[in-house]
Amino acid sequence: MREVLAQAAFQLFLERGFERTTVDDIVARAGVGRRSFFRYFPSKEDVVFPDHERCLAEMTEFLAAVGDEDPVGAVCDAARIVLRMYAADPEFSVQRYRLTREVPGLRTYELSVVRRYEQTLAGHLRGRFGADRDGELRAEVIAASVVAAHNNGLRLWLRSGGAGDPEAAVDHALDLVRGVWGRPAGPSPAREKPALPAATGLSGATAGSGDDEVIVMVAAKGTPMWRVVQQIEAAVGEG
Repeated sequence: MREVLAQAAFQLFLERGFERTTVDDIVARAGVGRRSFFRYFPSKEDVVFPDHERCLAEMTEFLAAVGDEDPVGAVCDAARIVLRMYAADPEFSVQRYRLTREVPGLRTYELSVVRRYEQTLAGHLRGRFGADRDGELRAEVIAASVVAAHNNGLRLWLRSGGAGDPEAAVDHALDLVRGVWGRPAGPSPAREKPALPAATGLSGATAGSGDDEVIVMVAAKGTPMWRVVQQIEAAVGEG
């Protein structure tokens, strides 16, 4: 019934446009009642994405079953579940892509769906990295990278009208993510803040040697320019 309703809806969307199609029109075309429609779809927008709830559940189940040895590889593989869902019905996927480009409200809805996938991936990664330094940040960044890479490859395929192998572009993009984030995270470099002398509000730091020496000056807001120049001259003279 879910597929029947989705097919009826898309036929009408293509014939009349999304905005001019009502739920009553969809159930009439499908030959069912309104109650049947709302049993499967909370709104007209949901019928455009009939398979995402199932796909999200499959992704969640997959991530719950994988081991801890390669968390980045696991979320990349989880993203491929979404790709396979699109590739299973190229004609429908291309029609949906074109429809979401034409209807701003559907584009907004699609972004909310994408965000749910990203949160699922980030949740898995937080379980692996959460205790590490910057673990939560790392989880969010990697999840966003995976989603961006997947969507880049997927949209190349959709814009082509569903021609060719959709996995090639997506695999290439995800391999880039694994190449960057698949390596163990090294310790973050320590950052030392130079102390500001109370009298002048200035600090000098040097790096390098000889002609390559670099002098960095930090001045408090409102410091007179003559004082800044004085401190620079002093630092140069010390070098």
